[in-house]
Amino acid sequence: MSSVLYDAPGPRAKRRNVLLSILFSVLLALLLWWVWEKMDDKKQLEWALWEPFTTSQAWTTYLLPGLANTMKAAALSMVIALPLGAFLGISRMSDHRWVRVPAGAVVEFFRSIPVLLLMLFANELYVRSTDISSEDRPLYAVVTGLVLYNASVLAEVVRAGILALPKGQTEAAFAIGLRKGQTMTSILLPQAVTAMLPAIVSQLVVIVKDTALGGVMLGFTELLNARSTLAANYANVVPSFIVVALIFIVVNFILTSFASWLEARLRRSKRGTGAVLAPDDVEDNPAAIPGSYGTGQAV
Repeated sequence: MSSVLYDAPGPRAKRRNVLLSILFSVLLALLLWWVWEKMDDKKQLEWALWEPFTTSQAWTTYLLPGLANTMKAAALSMVIALPLGAFLGISRMSDHRWVRVPAGAVVEFFRSIPVLLLMLFANELYVRSTDISSEDRPLYAVVTGLVLYNASVLAEVVRAGILALPKGQTEAAFAIGLRKGQTMTSILLPQAVTAMLPAIVSQLVVIVKDTALGGVMLGFTELLNARSTLAANYANVVPSFIVVALIFIVVNFILTSFASWLEARLRRSKRGTGAVLAPDDVEDNPAAIPGSYGTGQAV
């Protein structure tokens, strides 16, 4: 049996796939066993190193406040970067050169600078030219760097998603008298959102992970920075790294799962009902009847 995308595997291909699956499983098991042995040799599996994570103090004092700051910085960056990226992406497609050129320059400039450098520059700027307190300054610097970089990347995602639509969509909108702004907001963007969603979600995951840069370089008390304080108090560096990595995996998994659910819901909402109407259920359109007023002919 074959599908539109690929041919169904035959007997030899099925046997080969089974053998490859078994080989991969064996190699994965060996790798996990090797990691387990190395950690055991270095005494990283002792219960004394993992016991702090079973107490409330490690979570309420270190991990949960750090996670809250991570989510706060990521949420602020997302809320600002998404509309700003959409605005820059649409501006890059403007018919007006005085709009298109500056938007393109902004996108290319901030997309070419490492996000860590943007954070460091923003921090120095706030130190020398603002009255922001030293406690709030790392948060402002992290959010600024994340917004500038990710808005530029999202602008390209938006532009690519809109340009990927068939040109007939735009031509049909112009044919019925819609202006370019109406075409963009009513025709192109609603269709492009579904296609852009996977790339947008990937960039949102990057935002969550990049908050750790502020903890390393700016002293922002996010999850990774809180881990270092916890490890210094409990002397469990490797276990703390593993626990924090698992927390990041769970957070990003929830984000991607929500995005997958949203994408499926959007696709279902745009899908037709599939109902077939009987001839009696269809109202006659006078404009489509020969000899009616809609055709311009005399009755």
